[in-house]
Amino acid sequence: MTRMLLGLILAVGFSAVISAGELEDRYNKTCVVCHAAGAAGAPKTGVAAEWESRMAKGMDALVESVDKGMNAMPPKGMCFDCSADDFKALIEYMAAPK
Repeated sequence: MTRMLLGLILAVGFSAVISAGELEDRYNKTCVVCHAAGAAGAPKTGVAAEWESRMAKGMDALVESVDKGMNAMPPKGMCFDCSADDFKALIEYMAAPK
C-alpha cells in the first residue's frame, strides 16, 4: 500500500512522463533484480541510508550514472526506452524510505 501511494504521489509530479502503473512496471522489469536485494552493491529500494550519499551527488549525476552504467549496472539499467525523466522518477521511487 505504501509503495502504491508513493508511486501515485510520484506520478502526479511526473504525470506527463510516466504513470504510477508504468513506474511500478518499469521498476519491476528493470530495477528490482538488483535493487530489491542490493545485488552487486546496488543500493536497496526503500533503504534511505543506502541512497543518502548517492542522492547528495545530485539527480543529474545519478541519471548520468544510469545512462552510462556504473559498476555492475549496465548502461540505461536495462531500461532502453526510459527517458531522463523516467530515470529520475525511478531513482526517487527507489530512494524513498519504505
